Amino acid sequence: MSDFAIITLLIVALFAILGSGVWIGLTLSGVAWIGMELFSSRPAGDAMSVTIWGSASSWTLTALPLFIWMGEILFRTRLSESMFKGLAPWVANLPGRLLHTNVVGCTIFAAVSGSSAATCATIGKMTLPELSRRGYPDHITIGSLAGAGTLGLLIPPSIIMIVYGVTADVSIAKLFAAGIFPGVLLAGLFAGYLGIWALLHPDQVPRPDTPSGLMEKLHESRHLIPVVLLIGAVLGSIYAGIATATEAAAVGVVGSLILSGAQGSLNWATFKESLLGATRLYCMIGLILSGAAFLTLAMGYIGLPRHLAEWVASLGLTPFWLMVALAIFYILLGCFLDGISMVVLTMGVILPTVQAAGFDLIWFGIFLVIVVEMAQITPPVGFNLFVLQGMTGREISWIAKVTMPFFLLMCAAVLLLWLFPGIATWLPGHM
Repeated sequence: MSDFAIITLLIVALFAILGSGVWIGLTLSGVAWIGMELFSSRPAGDAMSVTIWGSASSWTLTALPLFIWMGEILFRTRLSESMFKGLAPWVANLPGRLLHTNVVGCTIFAAVSGSSAATCATIGKMTLPELSRRGYPDHITIGSLAGAGTLGLLIPPSIIMIVYGVTADVSIAKLFAAGIFPGVLLAGLFAGYLGIWALLHPDQVPRPDTPSGLMEKLHESRHLIPVVLLIGAVLGSIYAGIATATEAAAVGVVGSLILSGAQGSLNWATFKESLLGATRLYCMIGLILSGAAFLTLAMGYIGLPRHLAEWVASLGLTPFWLMVALAIFYILLGCFLDGISMVVLTMGVILPTVQAAGFDLIWFGIFLVIVVEMAQITPPVGFNLFVLQGMTGREISWIAKVTMPFFLLMCAAVLLLWLFPGIATWLPGHM
């Protein structure tokens, strides 16, 4: 059977099993089992047990449940309310005024969350009611939140960077460092768009509150101290070489528990809810990673990654057009799968191709995260769209429409990353 026929059969099996409602992790394992049974000589059961155990017992992956738990703890504190109080006075005089609280708030919370959905939900609970009460238009407040919420994947610590680092065997600390400048760049693009929109539509921006002086701004900034200290403890310990990503994640959990206790929001109920929430989410991710590891092994035995890489190489695509093709591929794939599934499902096939094209794997990781961010706001399976639909009651199609300008800004960020790769590679190169 030809490679094309094998790929077609496995893709049909993948979507058939997914369409029947089976969990993604089990679906990946099922497709891998079918591929090994039909197209390789190695017993599928033996390979599956060894591979799943190996992927589930990875020490590097230990950072993942800890960062998830940290985000779950913070989700149940009054951190977001404090952030709004601290940020609002500083952005009140900018074009767009309090609209910038979406972007700045998501940028700050992303540095202690690692999850796009958690960032979007937490900051949305803080800003959407307040901005609506003050008269800001729904389309720009919801659109900017959907776009800025994706920063939870790019600004370290990032769950998806950990997943990519494990699957691609790349330093997670260097990936975290590589995400800082692109994250700031993307936040700057979002803030710039909001400023231009406000200048073009001055009648839709409510009048500012009573101007506050410098001392009053500094006084309100005291609400930002806890989150700044937590960011400094987590990221500072990594970049200073004091702790690994896993150890820094443990520092983040301890810090978030202390912060929650100091705010008075830590009790047995919230502790149990945060622990169970983190356990459920990590079990889902761990099952997906295990299934993807088995699928990668199966494709390796069948020879599909090598054949696909050879086919792509035979097309004679320049590195630029290969990047464009991969961006389109991941955006389309994001219409059906979540970000983590996209990464683990495709790495076995894509990595040989990008390595053959000479891409730096650190740079490619940041490119991949931005493209996955774009997929978070594309229907029908854009996770941020689901979060915002639940919070606002709006239709998915309407939310996707108002988010389109921010999707285009992400496209611009990918182009800038291609033209100036040092945006992603300079900082990790100097660690």
